[in-house]
Amino acid sequence: MTRVLLRSAKDPFTPVSPEHSLALYKQGIFGRNVGNLVFTEAVHKLVSVPGTEVVSNSFLSERPGVDQAYVDRINEQFDLFVVPLANAFRPTFLENLKRLTWVIENLRIPVVVVGVGVAGAGGSLDNPFPPATDEMSGAVRRFVRAVLARSATIGVRGEITAAYLAELGFGDDVVEVVGCPSLFRDGPNLRITKRVAELTPESSFTINISPYVLLMDEVATRHAKRYPNMVYLPQDDTDLRLLLWGVEPDNVRPGMPHHTAHQLYREDRIRFFVDASTWMRYLSEREFSFGTRIHGNIVALAAGTPAHVLVHDSRTLELARYHDIPHTMVPGLSPEVDAADLYAQSDYTAFNAGHTQRWDRFAGFLERNGIEHIFQPGKANPDYDKRLDAVGLAPPVTTLMTTDPEARERITARVAELYALGGLRSLRKAHKPQIPFPHTAAPKEAVATGERRPVPSAVRHLPAPVRSALRRSRALAGRLRRQS
Repeated sequence: MTRVLLRSAKDPFTPVSPEHSLALYKQGIFGRNVGNLVFTEAVHKLVSVPGTEVVSNSFLSERPGVDQAYVDRINEQFDLFVVPLANAFRPTFLENLKRLTWVIENLRIPVVVVGVGVAGAGGSLDNPFPPATDEMSGAVRRFVRAVLARSATIGVRGEITAAYLAELGFGDDVVEVVGCPSLFRDGPNLRITKRVAELTPESSFTINISPYVLLMDEVATRHAKRYPNMVYLPQDDTDLRLLLWGVEPDNVRPGMPHHTAHQLYREDRIRFFVDASTWMRYLSEREFSFGTRIHGNIVALAAGTPAHVLVHDSRTLELARYHDIPHTMVPGLSPEVDAADLYAQSDYTAFNAGHTQRWDRFAGFLERNGIEHIFQPGKANPDYDKRLDAVGLAPPVTTLMTTDPEARERITARVAELYALGGLRSLRKAHKPQIPFPHTAAPKEAVATGERRPVPSAVRHLPAPVRSALRRSRALAGRLRRQS
């Protein structure tokens, strides 16, 4: 059996409670933003072909503590490392990128990066690249070189990222624009059709908000009053903490629904999802999604629900442009913007017409890099979604103001569990990653300096069938060693 290690927060078939999701790591199991679950689960489904076991790395390959013993385990137990990424080329991800690079440099198996992107600082619509420091540029070059030594090409999310890598010396012979894997979860047949002629004050739809976009203060407050059936779907770890425990973020603005006095909180019109599939299922029953969160809207589109992106930065813009997602630029946008008008303006003709071609490009990228997927002949996995439906994943988190009897029972159980376990530290111990670190000390010097073991052979220039055979032979050798 082929074993694939996937960079993801968790296995999508493993129920993890919202409490554990928040407590497991400092910034949550999902790495601060639950949008990370969307594209990683899509890749998990795509590579789940018969005869392949897909294992989540729980983001451990980039967390503090990664060491050679952990890397040796990957080399021995896995045939391929697939790395879905979002806006990883940014200063705030730099240390994670360095640790992930060190891991990749020490791997002897193919490594394929899917959908990585660049992110500039504030005002990135005008300046989409991160600061051109030696440290930043050097770290990105080192990462890309490590990946290309173990794969044919690297997949980026849009033209802006491709241009950034071109400036660093990586051309279109090794860089492919593939978009966001989330929209390819169900292959080439995704189509968006409006379910209602127009939005009315009684319409059921959702809003998503980036707390640092100032315009959204007034937009959230006004829509909460005008549309009583509108629900806010937050994505950050701080939002989950607010819903679970009533802990408000620092310096929250009154107009944002990130405090217990906001109308959306008081009326229990906020929902937080800790699994991509339950998030999609909820959005599949709504009429519309809009806001500044790119994955908050992409997950709606993946569920077949119309969405409109309010574009506030370059990383959002490049995905909206590549996938022909209806969008409006935030600079110059009136605070009086209304969901009904955005819905009326949204035309999905280009999105629908171009999806098959974009899928073909994405599938070609996977195949050129030796990755089998479920839309290849004979590789279908029709039971994947049925299995997800049967798992019993956590329901969405409500506010503490909920009057729903089942939600109130969950809140009572949450408080009792936290008390019984003795606090967050004990709560973290209640859930373990699929592939935890071995009990060894981490060689911090090696990660920082780039020291690594020599790679016996580069796999970059090998044809896909040869690389596949190489992976199988290594897997067999590993099994024989374990048996002996």
